[in-house]
Amino acid sequence: MSTSSDSSVIVVGAGVIGLATAVELAARGHEVTVLDPAPASGASHYAGGMLAPAAEVVYQQDPLFPLMRASGAWYPELIDLVVQHTEVPTGYRAEGTLVVAADRADAQHLAELADYQSLHGMEVERITVREARRAEPLLSPRLTAAVSIPGDTQVLPRQWTAALISAAQALGVRFFRTAAQSINADTGVVTTAAGEFEAEQVVLAAGLGARDIEWAASAGLEESPLHLRAVYGDILRLRVPDELQPLLTRVVRGFVEDRPIYLIPRSDGTLAVGATTREDTLATAQAGGVYSLLRDATRVLPAVEECEFLEASAGARPGTPDDLPYLGRVSDKLVISTGYFRHGILLTALAARCTRELIEGTEPSIDLAACSPLRHLKEQP
Repeated sequence: MSTSSDSSVIVVGAGVIGLATAVELAARGHEVTVLDPAPASGASHYAGGMLAPAAEVVYQQDPLFPLMRASGAWYPELIDLVVQHTEVPTGYRAEGTLVVAADRADAQHLAELADYQSLHGMEVERITVREARRAEPLLSPRLTAAVSIPGDTQVLPRQWTAALISAAQALGVRFFRTAAQSINADTGVVTTAAGEFEAEQVVLAAGLGARDIEWAASAGLEESPLHLRAVYGDILRLRVPDELQPLLTRVVRGFVEDRPIYLIPRSDGTLAVGATTREDTLATAQAGGVYSLLRDATRVLPAVEECEFLEASAGARPGTPDDLPYLGRVSDKLVISTGYFRHGILLTALAARCTRELIEGTEPSIDLAACSPLRHLKEQP
């Protein structure tokens, strides 16, 4: 199919994926409406914000790697687009990442991971602990190994989503604070508590909320093929005392007795520490998670003990059975874009670009076969 570059599009969902998609579409001349009762309040609000196609690598998730690398490469273009249309800061930083090990077993893990990353074409540089501490003097002297990943960057998610909203509004995107109840995949009509909205194309980018929006029957399906699950992650926010600024100048990730930890310096003088991973129904930060994060963060960066504790929160990320997103067309009127799990911030640039290409009827810039929204259709929930 082919769609004109000035068609009307409804984006259901105003997390980072939906917002960036709206900006991308509006910048190309599409008339865009965004529906969300509480923009930027879901997983995007609690995210770490690391743009880490190398450091975020997980064993045996090879289909994800080209998506991560492509999105990382496209991110500067998305940042530039947003900056053209707003003065709200994005929190974008490009100092790179250090990955460190706390003990000998962690050093072996880090060495094996670096080999795996290099095997898949990622830029990873092994450095000494002394070199790591020269770059970040407050790191623990007891660390056993270190790796530098210069290509990894970050955004500050709460600033980033605010910048995306501002840019979208400047581009003429209309926002309605209402929740979608159903989407007619045949007609492009979205039914909400505030009434019906209609457009030539609809993008379902509602994260976990996509589970509660009916659309499958209108696409000729007996049941929804989207098998989304909530994966919670506890994350902490600390204020760094003036006398310790800057506590870090770049993201530091670590392994402490094989437990992953990350510490993210923010431009507002705070430090983010995360994140646990748990699949339960507890939507708030748990004492055990807070304890383990502070314990492991202090092993890597002892000065964490001197920071002011500001916030412990938990975000629910939309996971899928294979941890790959659902991104693709399911009818002439409906594109699905959800299920980005732990990589939602990183994959934002890919989601925005490829969704726009799907809307315009052009070939996506990268093969999306592994992301088909229909791939779990025959599986039982």
